[in-house]
Amino acid sequence: MDEKTMVNDILSCAKSSLSLYQMGIAETENLQLRQVLQQLRDDTESFQYELFKVAKSKGYYKPATPADSSEIQTVKTELESC
Repeated sequence: MDEKTMVNDILSCAKSSLSLYQMGIAETENLQLRQVLQQLRDDTESFQYELFKVAKSKGYYKPATPADSSEIQTVKTELESC
């Protein structure tokens, strides 16, 4: 397995973990468990971002084109109406 594949697999796993941690946090009543999940989420988020920067610098990951101001305004308007 090459480095690019490994980095992208790890990024994918980290993003999945973040979703699961968030779901666990939202559904956990026990304060101690909630704090542990929040710390794990924060640590995973930091790790994911650092790995993302490495992947981007090596050309393994190309982020989406930034949205223009009209696209941002459209999304903002739609979210405000919810």
